[in-house]
Amino acid sequence: MTRAARVALLAISIGALSCSPAPSVPQPAAPVPSPPKPVAELPALTEVSASNFAQLTLKCVQKKYPNQPGLILDQPSDVLPPEKAHPSFYGCYDWHSSVHGHWMLARLLRMFPSLPEAPQIKKALTENLSAKNIAIEAAYFNRPDTKAFERTYGWAWTLKLAEELRLSSTLEAKAWSANLKPLADTLAARYLDFLPKQVYPIRTGLHPNTAFGLAFALDYANAVNDAKLKELLVSRSTDYFGKDTDYPAKLEPGGSDFLSPALAEADLMHRVLPADRFAKWFRAFLPGIAKGEPKNLLGIAIVSDRSDPQLGHLDGLNLSRAWGMRHIAAALPADDPARAVLEESGYTHAVDALQHVATGHYEGEHWLGSFAVYLLTESRATHVTEAATALDRATK
Repeated sequence: MTRAARVALLAISIGALSCSPAPSVPQPAAPVPSPPKPVAELPALTEVSASNFAQLTLKCVQKKYPNQPGLILDQPSDVLPPEKAHPSFYGCYDWHSSVHGHWMLARLLRMFPSLPEAPQIKKALTENLSAKNIAIEAAYFNRPDTKAFERTYGWAWTLKLAEELRLSSTLEAKAWSANLKPLADTLAARYLDFLPKQVYPIRTGLHPNTAFGLAFALDYANAVNDAKLKELLVSRSTDYFGKDTDYPAKLEPGGSDFLSPALAEADLMHRVLPADRFAKWFRAFLPGIAKGEPKNLLGIAIVSDRSDPQLGHLDGLNLSRAWGMRHIAAALPADDPARAVLEESGYTHAVDALQHVATGHYEGEHWLGSFAVYLLTESRATHVTEAATALDRATK
């Protein structure tokens, strides 16, 4: 959909609302709420669009340079080329982008096994996710001076990759999953070690965001039925965020955000709280949403220069806002006035951002495809988890 078509669609929608005829009879004392507007659905991810996304990531998943290493150097011999330092995740500019690039390829392959790029995807995953390579990656995390490496953004995407590989029934995916397990186990242990020490959450729109790291880890814990990890994640989520009210989302976005601190937190808490408690929590957390406030949270973030790797983060923000709003809306009661606001804003964010995934600028193309595929393939329905049971146990 072109920008003009999108604006026309919104104009028609607004006009339809404003042209409703006035009632000819007096309103009842207790008016019956209007039924919610139909949700605008995003375009389905087709094999053609999946192929286009796959091509973006296949161009970078084994591309050594440019590269932004996050290496900790103890001695001269630690200075290694990217493919030696991180033989699994050296491509796509940086470690975490490489990880979620692998996640995207695995998801597209599972959803569209007959993709024209399927042989290339299988080759890249087999080479990069070999047992030998993953052993080197896990060993890096076991060094005493790498405790903060990729915490918790890269950790979270690694667990999301492990979760995805478990969903496939193919022999190749089972082998990749088995190979990845030592690294997933290492990072799950990192969560168990770190979270009891983290007194305060990190409320940023960048990689260290605590809520995002907890949300993906909780999805993984539920997928693999790791009760110990799940209980800790739920407990820390409620410790960090359970009493938040009137969040200052009017201060968003930051100039290089790719996550919304407010929406990332709410996207976590709907995984943690039972539906009725989440609705109550959300009304107190962002009380202005039902009235369309704050406008700078609900309006599309402006990207002035897509060749700038920091300013270009804002395209990712629009994508992650879109999935966050749609997930949160789906977790609210059907008659909650905030739901319609979030659904409309999530849709407009998505339609805008999906136009800017493939721009010809490597600064964005090396990672935005993963965000787009997550938006288009993650269910709008509330994440079905056992978190509420874990919450009950954690709060007794």
